[in-house]
Amino acid sequence: MRKKINLYLNTIFVRCLAFSFLLTAGLVDANEEISFSSVLARDKTYALIHTNRGGIELELYAKRTPKTVENFIEYAESGYYTETLFHRVIPNFMVQGGGFDKNFTQKATRKPIRNEANAFIPNLRGTIAMARTNNPDSATSQFFINVMDNSSLNKTSSNPGYAVFGKVIKGLDVADKISKLKTKREGYMADVPVEPVIVTKVIIKRPAVVKQIEAAAQ
Repeated sequence: MRKKINLYLNTIFVRCLAFSFLLTAGLVDANEEISFSSVLARDKTYALIHTNRGGIELELYAKRTPKTVENFIEYAESGYYTETLFHRVIPNFMVQGGGFDKNFTQKATRKPIRNEANAFIPNLRGTIAMARTNNPDSATSQFFINVMDNSSLNKTSSNPGYAVFGKVIKGLDVADKISKLKTKREGYMADVPVEPVIVTKVIIKRPAVVKQIEAAAQ
């Protein structure tokens, strides 16, 4: 009788151990899926915006727009963008996100940053730029990806412009598909996707030299 009980307990233990292993393996695989698929240079900064519609990989212009990139990185690495929406999508224009949670509640932000729009970094198809109000220096967390060349958003002598701080290197087709989704009005806001487009995670990849400096400082 005791042998049967011991055998039964051992069987249960083995099954639990196997289940635990499979569960852990599944979680590892899930995390591995959220990773860059592009070949990345060691001296550049990158971001991966992973959504329930696919991933969008970007090169960030850390040297050309340092304050804007650092602002974006701070929001990303704090987990701020996780479970937020692409809440405004317009075909032949852009897709915008980074400010509303899944319940369409606007999230609190840090202080606005200075507008780093540059006439030599135009809002071309595939670039990412900071969203803002009519005040040029009002950008916080929200960003948009241009799915067309949008010259009206560029900085000129009479237009403060919208700060471009990176470009899509893979996944522009994902942004294109998002821009063409059926939309509705949500409260005061138009162009809201009927089926939510959710940012599941934003991953940042800094240059290797930056990582070494940060590790040495710890």
